[in-house]
Amino acid sequence: MTLRTIFLAALLLPATLAAQAPLTLNDAVRLGRARGVQGEIARLNARAADRRAGEQTGALLPNISASGALSRQTNNLTEFGLAIPGFPPVTDPFTLYALRARATQVLFDGSVLDRVRGGAAEAHAASYDATAGADAAGQAAGLAWLRAVSAEETVRAREADSVVAAELLRMAQQQLAAGASAAIDVTRAEVNVAVIRGQLVEARNARAQSRLDLNRALFFPADTVIALADTLDAGTTDLPSDEAGAVAFAMAHRPEMAAERERTRAAALQRSAVTWENLPSVAGFGQVNESGIKADSLHYSWSVGLQVNVPIFDGLRRQRRAQEQSAKLDAQQFREKDLQNAIAIEARSALLDLTSAREAVEVAGVRLALATQELQQAEERFRAGAAGSVETSQAQLGLFSARDALIQSKVNLGSARVRAYRALGALDQMR
Repeated sequence: MTLRTIFLAALLLPATLAAQAPLTLNDAVRLGRARGVQGEIARLNARAADRRAGEQTGALLPNISASGALSRQTNNLTEFGLAIPGFPPVTDPFTLYALRARATQVLFDGSVLDRVRGGAAEAHAASYDATAGADAAGQAAGLAWLRAVSAEETVRAREADSVVAAELLRMAQQQLAAGASAAIDVTRAEVNVAVIRGQLVEARNARAQSRLDLNRALFFPADTVIALADTLDAGTTDLPSDEAGAVAFAMAHRPEMAAERERTRAAALQRSAVTWENLPSVAGFGQVNESGIKADSLHYSWSVGLQVNVPIFDGLRRQRRAQEQSAKLDAQQFREKDLQNAIAIEARSALLDLTSAREAVEVAGVRLALATQELQQAEERFRAGAAGSVETSQAQLGLFSARDALIQSKVNLGSARVRAYRALGALDQMR
């Protein structure tokens, strides 16, 4: 089954997808980017921004209008300074039919051109925001998958702990029956069994809750049953390993950075547009008319022309708007610099977390091996009567803790991988 097929099936029949193919971490990230609510809302906002940019483009296209009028009226000739002997000063009522069509076209207006380019820059920024929103949704889905798989492995660990606790209880009962140990050893073993049973109940509840969270992150119905890949082992990481390379990679690939650059460009164009308002603009126009006092005998007339608008003084409003846009541009440039610093810190921090998480997994693996060996040795000593249940109980708790530490370290490594890809702007390349 190809990834495209998985996506299509996930969109239509998520429960069927879950039954056919276990969901891996990479699958969860990809589905989150494609289906996540946050990403979808960002994409809809980007579409709205693109439509707003289209409105700005309309200022460069011809403006055509048509009108028709039918009026019954009289004219006062004295209003026009006319006094014709033998004619009354006010005409008799008559009907006037009028049809008009007018077209205007901007030939040159620097402010309009810059506003159109500024609107396009805002649309590009919204498009990058949509990518960032998809990445955020993908990261949330990946982390939800990690919590779900962690909860699944915790349940299995508690079930394995229950087996160990039951075996130690059986050994304690045998030792008591043989007179080789005291009743307190059996009691301690029974306490451990009860504790593990309670932890198993909690682990199963946490597993169910994590499944609901995963369905929410993937925008699946709450009753969807997803088959999860049963491993927390990390995949490959092909990100830059040195801090300078990671920062440079993040600057080039983070969609948030690209969005801020586009917003800075849009702010600069808006300021330039206000400056252009101080210069002349040129537009052409044309009009045709059909008018007359009878509908079947209208008379045709037309006019064409060129209009030059020269701004002179508007109460300093343009100057104030230019100053306002300059302040907005300064603020946007400051936001861009702040984001650059934040991305650099995130990239460096992500590499540190990734390195530390890998080392923690290795340490946790060694700890689990030692804890297993310690429990085996404690059991042998208990069977031989060389030690009591205190030693085996402590070894048992050490094994339980080591298992939890290994699970958590693997979860932390998976989380570090997801966050590293997100911090460097390469979540769509995660594998």
